[in-house]
Amino acid sequence: MAEQDTNDACVLPNMPALPRDAKEISRSLQHYLEYHLGRFLGCDRSYLYESLAYTVRDRIMSDWRNTWCLYKRDGVRRAHYLSLEFLIGRSLGNHLLNLEMQQPVDSALKDLAVSLEEIRDAEPDAGLGNGGLGRLAACFLDSCATLRLPVTGYGLRYEYGMFQQHIENGYQIEDPDHWLRDGHPWEVERPEYTQVVKFRGHTQHFTDPQGKSFVRWVDSEDVLAVPYDVPVSGYRNKIVNTLRLWSASATAEFNLGEFNAGDYAESVASKNQAENITMVLYPNDANENGKELRLRQQYFLTSASLQDVFRQWSDRPLSQFADCNVFQLNDTHPSIAVAEMMRILLDDPDKRLSWHEAWKITCSCMAYTNHTLLPEALERWPVRLFQSLLPRLLEIIYEINAQFLAVVRQRWPGDIERVRRMSLIEEGPDPQVRMAWLAIVGSFSVNGVAALHSDLLVKGLFKDFYELWPEKFNNKTNGVTPRRWLAMANPPLAELLSEQLGEGWQADLGQLARMRPLAEEGGPAFFERWRAIRAANKQRLAALVLQQTGVTFDPSALFDIQVKRIHEYKRQLLNLLHVIHLYNRIRRGDTDNWVNRCVLIGGKAAPGYQRAKEIIKLINNVAAMINSDPAVGDRLKLVFLPNYGVTKMMTICPAADLSEQISTAGKEASGTGNMKFMMNGSVTIGTYDGANIEIMDAVGEDNFFLFGLRAEDIKALRGAYRPRSYVDDDPDLAQVIGLLESDHFSGMEPGLFRGILDSLMSPDDPWMTLADFRSYVDAQRRVEECWRNPEQWTRMSIRNCAASGGFSTDRTISEYNNEIWHLAPLA
Repeated sequence: MAEQDTNDACVLPNMPALPRDAKEISRSLQHYLEYHLGRFLGCDRSYLYESLAYTVRDRIMSDWRNTWCLYKRDGVRRAHYLSLEFLIGRSLGNHLLNLEMQQPVDSALKDLAVSLEEIRDAEPDAGLGNGGLGRLAACFLDSCATLRLPVTGYGLRYEYGMFQQHIENGYQIEDPDHWLRDGHPWEVERPEYTQVVKFRGHTQHFTDPQGKSFVRWVDSEDVLAVPYDVPVSGYRNKIVNTLRLWSASATAEFNLGEFNAGDYAESVASKNQAENITMVLYPNDANENGKELRLRQQYFLTSASLQDVFRQWSDRPLSQFADCNVFQLNDTHPSIAVAEMMRILLDDPDKRLSWHEAWKITCSCMAYTNHTLLPEALERWPVRLFQSLLPRLLEIIYEINAQFLAVVRQRWPGDIERVRRMSLIEEGPDPQVRMAWLAIVGSFSVNGVAALHSDLLVKGLFKDFYELWPEKFNNKTNGVTPRRWLAMANPPLAELLSEQLGEGWQADLGQLARMRPLAEEGGPAFFERWRAIRAANKQRLAALVLQQTGVTFDPSALFDIQVKRIHEYKRQLLNLLHVIHLYNRIRRGDTDNWVNRCVLIGGKAAPGYQRAKEIIKLINNVAAMINSDPAVGDRLKLVFLPNYGVTKMMTICPAADLSEQISTAGKEASGTGNMKFMMNGSVTIGTYDGANIEIMDAVGEDNFFLFGLRAEDIKALRGAYRPRSYVDDDPDLAQVIGLLESDHFSGMEPGLFRGILDSLMSPDDPWMTLADFRSYVDAQRRVEECWRNPEQWTRMSIRNCAASGGFSTDRTISEYNNEIWHLAPLA
């Protein structure tokens, strides 16, 4: 219902909405249960969830169709958000909140003696992303719909998500995440809009009778891109946008001749190869096959999406295309869209524009968001792989590069080194295509995602391009949606906020600033209510920790939380060194004025990232030692919570007292977990990095525990970093390193953590973990001083929540729209 295959869809009458009262919801749910699924009340909760999902989806359909009719009006400018990830989590609760259906659904289920919470728990997290990048994309779509902006998300419909993580003997074990095993009731298949995506083959160059040259890409291996649409509802405004996910399918089911000849495996080989493209999220690219599959995924997404947009443009003048369309490239993954748009405009028989005309359109509608300061995280692909897999795209990239370098040479005559640095092709024994460079050259806007990140981009990674095109570069600090991360994740706090502020803050988070006076004048009753809400949230998390790990968390203790992807730059190791320091203090009897602390670390390590997996093992070994030591007791607990994801975060972030945001300064682009924690009243301990800086500016330094070197300090220290000197000068650090060197946490496996130790002690350690140890420990001492004063900590908690209004994605998306997209909100 998201799209009508008619040019007059905009004049179709509005589709009437179905009733949303409890009686009709109950009737509809039982209809789906009995007549669609063949089940009955008392069956497995998964069938009740599916029936309720179809019941709610029916009530989305009218708004979804009516929204599409608004899209189809003449002159409506639209944005297309291309992302390889959309970590949307569970959908049921989100739609119930946005459609204002929680109360009638709850009533209907109670009449059937069923709990809404039980049914919600039967929904799997959609396996469409693996971390902050994908969750940000999901928050962005939520805000686009809430702000009534005509934005379509384009992604891939992965059959298997990142992976399910469980822990065996302290090690991460990866299990398939077959989240689509029981279907996805929120999606609607759209086979009539299937696109054909080409791979391999070769190109043929022709000249027509008028002397105009053109190219055909022939003998290709074609794959079908089948779209599945997922509704994205706005907050109580009757706008429902679309997330269109592409699934790969073979052009033929299998080769019947080979099957009949007895070659069964070969008969379905092409089908399997095609479907592999969307089988698994982000294949391990440590080998050549993994690299090829990831490039296939990136091109499959961009080619199918761009073809789909041009299909909808149909026979309208191409000269108006850039006036009505803008593409936002979410990180470097979809940057091949620049070359693909050129291919479509140059080669499509119905278009065949000149290079100048095609380039003008492309550069007028592409915008690029960079999410990393790590050079190794920018996509680069071997030229030989491009030549084999995407021969026509490589030709176009070489031509883009030739024309771009002519501009560089004209601006800086004779500067051969600059030309080498800025070339889209990195020369060497195995030449590489620099995809971030392609995105910059082909886009009219390039943005970072936090003030420091954007500043470091133009002074470092993208300095050459900034000097050429300063007008292209801008900042858009990330945010999170308050609907999911406060209203849904923390209902008791949401209720309190509504009592104090009235309704409306959910779509205007700036209203939370009106809570600030209550941090000073709220009085004992208000403070007690705030603490009671936090205590109940901590009880919920403690129950989850006990169920998942068998470790008991005392809700009266300080809950110290670090949950994010396991990576050396995010420095879970620094957190762990502090935990070992606390453990060592207990062992030597240094417990005066002790603050009981429960430390929770969670996150997944990429399958090919061995050091990250070793860090998980070390965390679990240290946890096993601490949690089993009777001398430690309740003073200190440490757990690694397995299989961290969106749903778990909705229990974690309302319960955190201390939010750990301790990346090496200058390495974290932004972070969004820091915003979710702050929004729920957590206090941050963090480095001067990413969005931490803006969080501290918003809440004030007195309500933020800042520590560590800054980005300029890190840069100045590089080349002169001597980790051993920090150990020699700090007895506490020396004892922590001594415990690791003595295999205290790996007695049965001597030398198990030698690699981690060697990296910590290396002068070439890019994360400079030991340089920040003393500052971090001192900041944790300040944390303890504040925690011992419950009234002071409560004030800090309220101030953090009150200052979080600027970290809503509604603000972020408003900035994207006002400064980049220029869309008119749908009426």
